[in-house]
Amino acid sequence: MNPFSTLGIRHDIVNAITDLGFETPTPIQEQAIPVLLSGSNDFVGLAQTGTGKTAAFGLPLLELLDFNQNHPQALVLCPTRELCLQITKDINNYAKNIKNANVVAVYGGASIMDQLRAIRKGVQIVVATPGRMLDILNRKAIDFSEVRFVVLDEADEMLNMGFQEDIDSILSTTPEDKKTWLFSATMPMEVRRIAKKYMTDPHELTMGTKNTGNVNIDHEYYVVRARDKYAAFKRIVDFNPEIFGIVFCRTKIETQEIAEALIKDGYNADSLHGDLSQQQRDKVMKRYRERSLQLLIATDVAARGIDVNDVTHVINYSLPDEIENYTHRSGRTARAGKTGVSIAIINSKELGKIRQIERVIGKQFTKAEIPNGFDVCEKQLFALVHKVHNVEVNEEQIEQYIPRIMDEFKDLSKEDIIKRFASLEFNRFLEYYQNAPDLNAGDERGFERTGDRFPRNGGKSEYTRLFMNLGSVDDFTRGDMLGFICSQGKISGKAVGKIDLKGVYTFFEVENAVADQVQQAFKSVDYQGRKVRIELAGDRGMESSGGNRGERSFGGGGSFRGDRRSGGDRRDSGGGFRDFSGKRREDRSGGDRKKKW
Repeated sequence: MNPFSTLGIRHDIVNAITDLGFETPTPIQEQAIPVLLSGSNDFVGLAQTGTGKTAAFGLPLLELLDFNQNHPQALVLCPTRELCLQITKDINNYAKNIKNANVVAVYGGASIMDQLRAIRKGVQIVVATPGRMLDILNRKAIDFSEVRFVVLDEADEMLNMGFQEDIDSILSTTPEDKKTWLFSATMPMEVRRIAKKYMTDPHELTMGTKNTGNVNIDHEYYVVRARDKYAAFKRIVDFNPEIFGIVFCRTKIETQEIAEALIKDGYNADSLHGDLSQQQRDKVMKRYRERSLQLLIATDVAARGIDVNDVTHVINYSLPDEIENYTHRSGRTARAGKTGVSIAIINSKELGKIRQIERVIGKQFTKAEIPNGFDVCEKQLFALVHKVHNVEVNEEQIEQYIPRIMDEFKDLSKEDIIKRFASLEFNRFLEYYQNAPDLNAGDERGFERTGDRFPRNGGKSEYTRLFMNLGSVDDFTRGDMLGFICSQGKISGKAVGKIDLKGVYTFFEVENAVADQVQQAFKSVDYQGRKVRIELAGDRGMESSGGNRGERSFGGGGSFRGDRRSGGDRRDSGGGFRDFSGKRREDRSGGDRKKKW
């Protein structure tokens, strides 16, 4: 018998979650579900992300609601679009065997008319972000007078994002006798106040000590000089060839700049932040879930609700302003009982903040050393050896080529062949890390590679500024444009400086040495039936001021391919190729109407 049955969940729901692989309840599910099934208490649940909170409240809701009634009976409020969609998907999966069960997701960045139509068709559970929910209420398009349960998920983050007034307005439309269930990873005073305001003698359940982190996460910090942070970050990534991580930055601008720099340096990365439209965000997340991305660069708010399995590392490129947010960040890894690593890259002045975080999460950080060049090369070499050893051989397809391959290698010994295959990748890292400096703070030995500095370019005299008659109205993002320039101009990403994407045109910088080559290469290029023009920016009689940095939006590499010289396919850190080709994104639009991310 599935243990969920003993908690009071009926068989059609248990059968559905068994198909999803639910075999044993997590601690919060085991303790919360029996309490919530009584339907008689307000409830406060404190537990870290990744502990199964959605099922903890979703399964009881499915037990308690009357699905023969086609009006809203439960409202789930959460801070972000991603979390809204994830909760909706999960509850729909749990309810697949329940006849007439309707769950509607309401969030900004998508068509409000489609959401209104779904509501009019009938709905028992509404999962919503506060901003869009308030818009629909203001249109008098939904009636919450018969709502029996309200769930506030990630309550601390909703308050951090400035949704207090919206929550007040929304809850004022619900009955006084409803039951309120609040779930949060941390319990700051703001959450305590909202619990006191909307609840009566709630049952409080705390998994572990309040605000503590997941015990399966190892916490490490690296101390570097500010000027070496980007170089140190890349070296940490190179030292972990199988990394599948989320990198947290403090601002949208920092997120965009790091993602763009990583693409130029050949890494398989993309950014996620509040300036992206829902379509763009969906495409980024689709690539990340499919693991065609290795690194997701994100702001705190944009990453809320990301539920991706097997994230190996969380890297804090910048520590969060709010100590509690570190708990949310690190909770992106080590989900569902697995292990993970949370890394902080800091300068010596931030050691005090590390000690504060240690007190909050109840766990000590390990001080780690930035690996030297030799260590990185060794790690990459054996990652390649491991990959070759475990590669799946398609015997049927490869058989026809074996005679020619053997003939090609007939003058080489087995040892020679092994050396040459290993050297294909090893030589590249050996060359890159030759004479690499020690990046750990407090040691000034060695020299600093200008190629490791971030940002490396923009506005320097060795760059030529060019004009192109394509822009954002042609469905280009900055990442798409970077790939387009590299592919068509036959240059590497490192040769491109700042890209200033406008509506119907773009200014971009390339190294002086390749400026003529780029202009010549574009002379015969058409884009969607239109001739592409490249001119010196000065010839236009119009210079851009460099663009509003706050408007930058990284799009994640266009669908343009080439070799390493053309800036297309890049070798990945495990010996394969980084193919950062991605589908072009739509223009930004929509979103919840709260704080800028």
